[in-house]
Amino acid sequence: MSQQLEPQLPLNQLEEIIQWDENGLVPAIVQDASTKDVLMLAYMNRESLKKSLETGETWFWSRSRSELWHKGATSGNTQQIASLRYDCDGDTLLVEAYRQGPACHTGEDNCFYRVAALSKDRAAGTGSTANGEGSSRFAVLAELEQLIAERHKERPEGAYTTYLFDKGIDKILKKVGEETAESIIAAKNGDNDELRYEVSDLIYHLLVLLRERNLPLDDIMQELERRHERPRRD
Repeated sequence: MSQQLEPQLPLNQLEEIIQWDENGLVPAIVQDASTKDVLMLAYMNRESLKKSLETGETWFWSRSRSELWHKGATSGNTQQIASLRYDCDGDTLLVEAYRQGPACHTGEDNCFYRVAALSKDRAAGTGSTANGEGSSRFAVLAELEQLIAERHKERPEGAYTTYLFDKGIDKILKKVGEETAESIIAAKNGDNDELRYEVSDLIYHLLVLLRERNLPLDDIMQELERRHERPRRD
């Protein structure tokens, strides 16, 4: 079910800020709100922007068919908008969305699955971040979050994650409590192998809980960043 958007300014003001091209269009980049993967690029006009804001799902203008189109109207692969931003020049929109299924009409997760070039470090798997740590250090968390999101939508029979979602919030909270207690016991026992196993279970169940509550892991990371930036009192 779509979630109503909370506008930060009236639609008429937003329309004045946006730098529409000669055809009355503006490019809209769609980004996965959970993983931050870029999913697709489409175009909006005033009417599709209005419908996107009103419905909480993405609407675009098809340049090839010269008509409005609601993403996922026929395929079911809709995109629930988490936020809609415009850049410093007002000539590009950024839509963060929770996707239901693939974003690309080919069935691929996103429209940018064809690789044209990679840096030598990236191709060799040795790419690094600014602080020298591997850029893929926490990639497994994003992958796990995406997998849990897919389980939440598709509910494949026999999957443990499906079982948790079907049982609901009370069952998920019970498992979080159990894994927390088991992590505490493992730490008290001084057994790091056991602790590693139990904390992994705890993290997984916490991600299931976040998905059940529709709270992206990225929001948690941003909260940690905000706390890190606060002046220390010690």
